[in-house]
Amino acid sequence: MQENHVLVASPIRQKPPILEAFLASLKALDKTNCRVSYLFYDDNEQPRSSRLLERFEHEEEDVTIRSYPQSNAEYECDEVTHYWKEELVWRVAAMKNECMQQAVRMNADAIFLLDSDLLVHPDTMIRLLHSNKEIISNIFWTVWEPGSMELPQVWIQDTYTLIPQRRNEELTEEEAKRRLFQLVAKLRQPGIYEVGGLGACTLIRTQAIRAGLSFSEIPNLSFWGEDRHFCIRAAALGFSLFVDTRKPAYHIYRESDLAGVRAFFKAAGIEGE
Repeated sequence: MQENHVLVASPIRQKPPILEAFLASLKALDKTNCRVSYLFYDDNEQPRSSRLLERFEHEEEDVTIRSYPQSNAEYECDEVTHYWKEELVWRVAAMKNECMQQAVRMNADAIFLLDSDLLVHPDTMIRLLHSNKEIISNIFWTVWEPGSMELPQVWIQDTYTLIPQRRNEELTEEEAKRRLFQLVAKLRQPGIYEVGGLGACTLIRTQAIRAGLSFSEIPNLSFWGEDRHFCIRAAALGFSLFVDTRKPAYHIYRESDLAGVRAFFKAAGIEGE
């Protein structure tokens, strides 16, 4: 079988306990028939997080750590949610764009672009590669607001619409709920499904990047978030978007979610904290 070259990449501004778990997850990735390179943007505010990246660089092969011009905008997250300022959104978008261009310059087959608060099963990268999709995310589930239901990071249309609906179609509240629960139930079943939007844990073939993919802002679009602009641009370029639901990643959205790391690692067969 031909060897694939994959660039695993992430812009990182993360709390040390979460970052430590993330890096342990990356170290456990199955690299069968793969040559893996790493690219991290060290945007950390805590020195211990930077030291964790340096340790990873010493322990793994082909690791590149870069810095990015500092911003005065403050990124905050707490036990309720994450608070993103517009300036930081496009700053992260620029880092993701540079990661994709690095994959092209390296002549890699694909980039695996992950957020640093995710833990993935060891076979995730191989599964996404073997799907033969040009753009595919691995699913994860999050309680975005305390007390709400757990929802996926993928969506059907617009900014984060999970209810399939034709343009100008009017739905009753009952029908809207039925469609929402039907979609959620579908995404709970192991498989690969086409979606309208995705992000945070995505494998992208470099041939798609060469066609013009980018996280940059589309000036005449008011939707929030760089992933929306990426997905709309991808659709406009003719690319379909897919999600693999077979082995959900684990999202450490809040520090309290660290309590589930050990169980995830045990179930995934990962040695970690």
